[in-house]
Amino acid sequence: MTEKDDIRERILEAARERFLHYGYGKTTMAEIARDCDMSPGNLYRFFQGKLDLAEEIAKRATVETMEELAKAIRAPGKNATQAMRDYLFGKLRMTFTNLEKDPKIIELAQTVSAERPAFSTDMLERERAIMMEIIANGRELGEFATNDVNFTAEMIQSATMKFSYPQLWSRLTLENLERELSGVFDLVLGGLCPDRTLFVGGERPPTEDAEQKSA
Repeated sequence: MTEKDDIRERILEAARERFLHYGYGKTTMAEIARDCDMSPGNLYRFFQGKLDLAEEIAKRATVETMEELAKAIRAPGKNATQAMRDYLFGKLRMTFTNLEKDPKIIELAQTVSAERPAFSTDMLERERAIMMEIIANGRELGEFATNDVNFTAEMIQSATMKFSYPQLWSRLTLENLERELSGVFDLVLGGLCPDRTLFVGGERPPTEDAEQKSA
């Protein structure tokens, strides 16, 4: 890492601490510069404005989450159905926990999304790429029936958007959000797997033979 890179990282860390403690709106570039023991003019040599800092921080956090989820779905021996479930529920739990721990991230995310639409588009494409990988694998294994992987991934992303940044849309508890996502997930699988009996909460209802054995 060069000296310039080191300074950039120091600035980003100082900005992140300020944003999470005081909020994006109440933080100034002058305060960030002071935290880094530099002049505001020197700070502007590295970042043109506060929004650029916020975008870089938000991008890194999202990419880190996506990379962690991608590793989880590629675990050996995991079928596509389980990979999709782990991806959707993993994203919900990680995001919910992070927003509960640092609620001012919501303000940061809202600001960057509103001011930099290209950022939101890029992040959605990253998320959709993981979903496309899961669906393509499921189709290859014979689990999923779909002729258009891209369209299917886009529709699943739309159907589960509420669970990507849950505190932006509701004040439900994590338990209630997981209950809702479980229902949405079952409906999604019902469309992907036409021959599959719809079940709630990830468990199939007992078959007639199973019921007779348990009697």
